[in-house]
Amino acid sequence: MGRTFSATWGAKTALTVVLVVPELVVEVRADVSRDSADRWRHPVKPVRLRDDLAPADVPLFGDDTTTSLT
Repeated sequence: MGRTFSATWGAKTALTVVLVVPELVVEVRADVSRDSADRWRHPVKPVRLRDDLAPADVPLFGDDTTTSLT
């Protein structure tokens, strides 16, 4: 996967990553602040369930060709 996640700011150990098959689409709000290891400094916050979208409708995270889905 190539990403690491930590439980708290400044944590030395990474969380275990479990890959899943997406079944729902949820809109989230994210702060773009990153630390020196390029990790997000703050957790994302759920905004709403997007039952108007299927997982296949959503571009992969980090895809530079993405556009707003609103």
